Amino acid sequence: MKGFFERAVASKCSSKSLTDTSNSSPPSVCSDPVSGDSKFPKASLWSSFFASALSIFETHSEPSACENKAVHSDSSVCETKAVHTRHNGWTAAVRKAVATGSMRRLHERVLGSSRTGISSSTSDIWLLGVCYRISQDESSGDTDTSNGLAGFEQDFSSRILMTYRKGFDAIGDTKYTSDVNWGCMLRSSQMLAAQALLFHRLGRSWRKPQQKPLDREYIEILHSFGDSEASPFSIHNLLQAGKAYDLAAGSWVGPYAMCRTWETLARIKREATDLEDQPLPMAVYIVSGDEDGERGGAPVLCIDDASRHCFEFSRGQADWTPILLLVPLVLGPEKVNPRYIPSLRATFMFPQSLGILGGKSGASTYVVGVQDEKALFLDPHDVQLVVNINRDDLEADTSSYHCNIIRHISLDLIDSSLAIGFYCRDKDDFDDFCLRASKLADESNGAPLFTVAQKHNLSKPVSHPELLVDSDGIQKDDSFGVEPINDAEGHAHDDEWQLL
Repeated sequence: MKGFFERAVASKCSSKSLTDTSNSSPPSVCSDPVSGDSKFPKASLWSSFFASALSIFETHSEPSACENKAVHSDSSVCETKAVHTRHNGWTAAVRKAVATGSMRRLHERVLGSSRTGISSSTSDIWLLGVCYRISQDESSGDTDTSNGLAGFEQDFSSRILMTYRKGFDAIGDTKYTSDVNWGCMLRSSQMLAAQALLFHRLGRSWRKPQQKPLDREYIEILHSFGDSEASPFSIHNLLQAGKAYDLAAGSWVGPYAMCRTWETLARIKREATDLEDQPLPMAVYIVSGDEDGERGGAPVLCIDDASRHCFEFSRGQADWTPILLLVPLVLGPEKVNPRYIPSLRATFMFPQSLGILGGKSGASTYVVGVQDEKALFLDPHDVQLVVNINRDDLEADTSSYHCNIIRHISLDLIDSSLAIGFYCRDKDDFDDFCLRASKLADESNGAPLFTVAQKHNLSKPVSHPELLVDSDGIQKDDSFGVEPINDAEGHAHDDEWQLL
């Protein structure tokens, strides 16, 4: 029986697989042409002591950029760049390893734990609420149905990818024209928000067209995430909106502060735009335990609060609107406590699923699916040139916003600081979500991710001891620390700023 990973390796994986052409076939999911156990083949030449440590020296930014055709060039140029990048990666990694004195930790915390491709398992794959059943016959290539491998491949490669970019206008008063090495959490959050907009405007069944002209709604979504102040959800505007949570160019930020930043940015855009022209046409509700002043314990999704957010978003014109739910969590001291893994896996079975922000400590990813004990994710760490897509250009090249490379990490290696996203289209969809969430909490054996209640428990006094007020009268939470990008040892404190 030939499994998914072997099929992917055998399939034709070229740098042109995602290029927009009118005659192109549906993109297949291709893994890197290496063994199923590692994407760093050169490490096998070293002793077992150096294998894991030296595997980080092969940086994957430029080779992956060649694969995704963000910068069009012939294969020889790509090969030259890859060799040059590996040389630079070796030098930079040795310097960093000597400086930190912890090669194992560096390897573990950056990119060494990820793999590409999927094993020969025929277990079901859950991708943002959709199940793909992988039969033995199909994994051998005998059949090809929209519900199996082919359907999964098309769905996965239709998800919007946001990566590091270089060459955009400087951010604010800084000199930063790239977010390389520090913007991965912002890019991961952009991916989640982009999927919410896709689901809202085009539906969950939408797939990226293989022929042009492209869907206008799709192009407008990509335009919204352009890398300039003119685009509402650009990295420039996210950093501006997140100043109250200490977001700054050049610093890494955690999931909680990122969720609050989206709440702030959505409010700013809502107040400055007519209701019918909202760039994010949905309410935003952060489900967090600090609502009643508690630190620790499972957050409570309050139905009354969700209703209030919808009413405020509609400016009093509707009792209910589409709503984006963000649930920031800390599920252990560093890695996710195994008690929570079954519930995390189950959230991908919700029709409202938008995936998870987080993935790896200090190297955020966007987790979009699960198979067995593996989390499948989109990786923002590839470096691509800035692309400006005009909202009226239905012939635009959007290949740099999609990926056919499947990367995965074991669920028990996911960092404990994360945020789960859900999108509910209407009140019936929200009620269905609440029923599913309540059932999941009841079946969690005392370890729920979050719970659902009609209203808050007011028996406990409300207290926010961490909240400070700065000279401008803006409330700030002193526990929302950000981390400098050169602090390889600092990620053990990722959960200190997190509130539950």
